[in-house]
Amino acid sequence: MKRQPLGPLMIDVAGTELTDLDRERLCHPLVGGMILFSRNYKDPAQLEALTAAIHDLRQPPLLIAVDHEGGRVQRFREGFTRLPAMAKLGALYDQDRFAALSATSDVGYVLAVELRARGVDYSFTPVLDLDYGPSRVIGDRAFHRQPEAVIALAKALGEGLREGGMGSCGKHYPGHGFVIPDSHVELPVDNRPLEAIQEDIEPYRQLALDGVMAAHVIYDCYDCNTAVFSNRWINYLRNDIKFNGVVFTDDLSMEGAGVVGDMLNRVSAAHQAGCDMLLVCNAPDAVAQVLENWKPAVDPECCKRIEALVPQSTSPNWTTLQTLPRYQAALETIAVLNT
Repeated sequence: MKRQPLGPLMIDVAGTELTDLDRERLCHPLVGGMILFSRNYKDPAQLEALTAAIHDLRQPPLLIAVDHEGGRVQRFREGFTRLPAMAKLGALYDQDRFAALSATSDVGYVLAVELRARGVDYSFTPVLDLDYGPSRVIGDRAFHRQPEAVIALAKALGEGLREGGMGSCGKHYPGHGFVIPDSHVELPVDNRPLEAIQEDIEPYRQLALDGVMAAHVIYDCYDCNTAVFSNRWINYLRNDIKFNGVVFTDDLSMEGAGVVGDMLNRVSAAHQAGCDMLLVCNAPDAVAQVLENWKPAVDPECCKRIEALVPQSTSPNWTTLQTLPRYQAALETIAVLNT
């Protein structure tokens, strides 16, 4: 099979198996990844068949990702371990830091190793937003209010993810926890001074992340554009924070992304701002428009960053996984967390 560099678009499909149109789109040179949703999942065997079919399309294989954080954001449930919301780990941290860090590592390990066993490469986690309280979308997805606790817990989760064969993705840069509106349906504006936002940014400075997802939030102290469309915020991430991994957009079909116009304008603006991988979800007609009309310059460094997220090592299959003492011990920890 001829080698085809991974492109900057991450798209989705409608069903539980690939159609001819899906295959055509996933083989397009602009595409570099696919994101899965609950609608793409029927049972574990079907998921394995779907991910294998996606991986077989290209070389290097497309990056297959999912939002699988735990709590209310866990796309695959039946046949997977129910993972706790991150706020539960934050509450445990306040009671017993050692136990919380150990448990969080276990959660990261189980999250990663179960997904890898079914052919999924990457989960958009951890949430690094600080829990200020009133947010309509973050809530118990956040570990804690204090950045020191978020850093410690996210580091432990990342260690578990890496042990399970998966990279990490911090979100939503530079911080979605303070604003009340949900950027899926509104455009939030954070009007704090940059000095106050530094508290939200601190986890990005301290953690060794493989990916970062930018937020559909305007921080008007620094730029009139949302972070996704802001060259200033992406440059800050690269040059001040010294992040050298993959910068993802949040889903460009969200209401918070509508500020720059239609999907073609959205992908162009995000790409020009410095985002590496652009998510276009739940919008098949918009995907068609972009694949037909968008003509970006190829960035070899961007391609390399994306390809680095595709796992190079094999992972235990599901049958082998059940025999591993590490996995069984982690399941026991999670069972206690879920009581």
